[in-house]
Amino acid sequence: MPHLSGGRIGFGAMQLPTSPEGRESSVRLLRRAVELGVPLIDTAYLYGGGANEELIAEALHPYPADVLITTKVGVSGSGQLSDWRLDGRPDSLRRQVDGCLQRLRLERIELLQLHRVDPSVPLADQVGTLAELAAEGKAARIGLSEVSVDELEQARAITGIATVQNRYNFADRTHEPVLRACGRLGITFLPWRPLAHEGGEVEAVAAELSVTAAQVVLAWLLTRSPVMLPIPGTASVSHLEENLAAGRLDLTTDHLSRLAAGSP
Repeated sequence: MPHLSGGRIGFGAMQLPTSPEGRESSVRLLRRAVELGVPLIDTAYLYGGGANEELIAEALHPYPADVLITTKVGVSGSGQLSDWRLDGRPDSLRRQVDGCLQRLRLERIELLQLHRVDPSVPLADQVGTLAELAAEGKAARIGLSEVSVDELEQARAITGIATVQNRYNFADRTHEPVLRACGRLGITFLPWRPLAHEGGEVEAVAAELSVTAAQVVLAWLLTRSPVMLPIPGTASVSHLEENLAAGRLDLTTDHLSRLAAGSP
């Protein structure tokens, strides 16, 4: 598990506007996130074709020592998301990583993640290339995204895996076996889309505690495993502050029992 200072709720930067009219507010939000002790900021080459990475560098470089900046590679394209495709070819991964380093103004990416496994390229070639890049000093740790337990084990046979970033939330626990495996192995689990939920008991508990439903599901996520580190994203400073406050929300045994009874 990467050494992380601060709390257990990170920040997903995907939603931040990078356009000239929205850039100033995005920079303010990123700096506020650091002020509030966010331990990890997640970006990716896919997010605006690197524009999101450039925004983070503009706002935060030189990066504070207690904030881990992570990015993801393994896709190619331009323009709309529909125009992008999985691309885990070794030469392409190398080009993508070099681009990430330049945009983030780094010599080494502290956590480099494979955005998706490209089914047209052997997993060993994709993970092996990232391991080679780490050996060359271009990455400190390697992570995976949207993988199965079997794929995680295959990757671990090649190199150490620090993180797994899979979709996981109150409404969708498809990757519960992966979360359990990460807990057993001490691998940090970064659930994306962590705020998704279905009303009912979540709303009832939120009303009882005078908090938001988003805060309840984030607090609930933190109870699921000690390796859990949600990365909710927002373009609103007030929502950022609300999300991070969820790390101080204590759900009682009764709350957890009621949430379990009302879960999918």
